[in-house]
Amino acid sequence: MATQSMATHRIFKSSEFLQPTDEEPIRSVVTESKDAAVVAWYVKPGQKIAPHIHPSGQDTWTILTGKGEYYLDQTGATQTIIAGDVVVAPVGCVHGVLNGGEEPLVFISVVSPAEAGYQLL
Repeated sequence: MATQSMATHRIFKSSEFLQPTDEEPIRSVVTESKDAAVVAWYVKPGQKIAPHIHPSGQDTWTILTGKGEYYLDQTGATQTIIAGDVVVAPVGCVHGVLNGGEEPLVFISVVSPAEAGYQLL
């Protein structure tokens, strides 16, 4: 049987990690190990996460609220993502998002492994 102290290290309230800002969206780390980094994102209307890649890992997003235009490649092509979507960027795949809507875009990102690297395009 798990103790309460063990459970607090495995179950997280995403709302406690969201950091709205008027500047660039903040990468708020929920938890991190060598296997993965779990990050909470709060992207206000008009804000974006610039197109980028992770040269050595995958980035999977679970969209909680809002919608955005998800970058698909270096040409700037996008596809709309909405609450309930799970969006996967395999190793080296361009991704990022622009919130052109009227409500915040809130999602959880899991980058695996944590040392996946980051390269802005």
